[in-house]
Amino acid sequence: MWFRLDTALTGVAVCATAGLLLLPHARDAGAVLAAQDDPVALADAQLSSALRNDPAVLARNIEDALAARDADLAKSFADVAAARNVQLPDDLSKRVTDAVADENSASHFASRFATGFVTGTADDVGSLSGTVAGDLFVFGDIRDVVREGKHMAMGEDTDHLILGLAAAGLAVTAATYVSVGGVAPVRAGLTLVKDARKVGRIGEGLTTWAARSARGVVDGPMLRAAVADASLLRPGQTITAVKAAFRTEKAGGIVRLAGDVGRVGEKAGTRGALDTLRIAQSPKDVTRAARLATAKGGQTRAIMKMFGRGALLLAAGAFNLSMWVFWALFALLGFVVSIKATTERITWSWLQRSKAKRAQRDLTVRQDALLQEISRKDALLRDMALRHPAPAHSLAPVLVHG
Repeated sequence: MWFRLDTALTGVAVCATAGLLLLPHARDAGAVLAAQDDPVALADAQLSSALRNDPAVLARNIEDALAARDADLAKSFADVAAARNVQLPDDLSKRVTDAVADENSASHFASRFATGFVTGTADDVGSLSGTVAGDLFVFGDIRDVVREGKHMAMGEDTDHLILGLAAAGLAVTAATYVSVGGVAPVRAGLTLVKDARKVGRIGEGLTTWAARSARGVVDGPMLRAAVADASLLRPGQTITAVKAAFRTEKAGGIVRLAGDVGRVGEKAGTRGALDTLRIAQSPKDVTRAARLATAKGGQTRAIMKMFGRGALLLAAGAFNLSMWVFWALFALLGFVVSIKATTERITWSWLQRSKAKRAQRDLTVRQDALLQEISRKDALLRDMALRHPAPAHSLAPVLVHG
């Protein structure tokens, strides 16, 4: 009996210990699983878990960003630290401030603006401003349409995504002027997607979707005729011809994607938008990134750096998170079963002891009663002997015989 009770108590101790060890992981996993449909709540849950497990993770990432000369990313991690009330060393905060000031200096901005305007490639605010300026003045889009359109006319390999984005850009640019900047996020988003495509910084899944969507945006025969005599020297004529070949009804998906990218760029910066395009595998990923950027602003790059696509949605990690919750529930079930077994064994032991005590008490009572009965009968016999003594002659034969 005592062996079985010891076994039950051991089970309670083991399950309780396992539960205490699993509880933090299960709590974090449960929070992440509950927030999987909300990128903002998902980011908060993952940040809480990461900071609980490694309080120095933000400072370490800031050091890495500064070493890589990415002041924007370092500032993003500093923003996360401020939002989470994580105290950074004073010298580290000063280095971040100095790096950001240097990157935003007038000379650096002018240099990057010129690079973006001439090459059409953006990787920061300055170069994006130059690229967008080039596209707003139709220089960049006409250049891309003419180049890809001539490839198409000559039967050469054509980047239909660049072609579709540039054609959409020409149409949106006109709308931008008409609405005095009302569709500027879409315009900037088209430029960012186009630039990311040129340098191969779009996720594979998103590239496949965008290329497929862009194929129907431009009427091939009309575009071939348009680019036959197109030139940067005749922008008005070129724009008119390209707009005629542009199928507005087919461009809805591309324009929505560009709008989401533009919103990420507005809230999280150019590099945040480019990071989004790099990790996204579908337009839905970009939409979720836009929601995250709207809520987190400058923190967005740091969040995506730490968690990758997992900052936007749960993918392969869902099973592992579910297993943490499963094992925690299993430990809880084992604890409850062990408590039940222990209670049953203690109760059974108490009942057995109670029965033994009651039996011993009953036996004692019966023995006392029997002794009392014997004593009573003995006293009665003695009393009878005293009252009726035997005659003396009745004893004589006995004495003679003896």
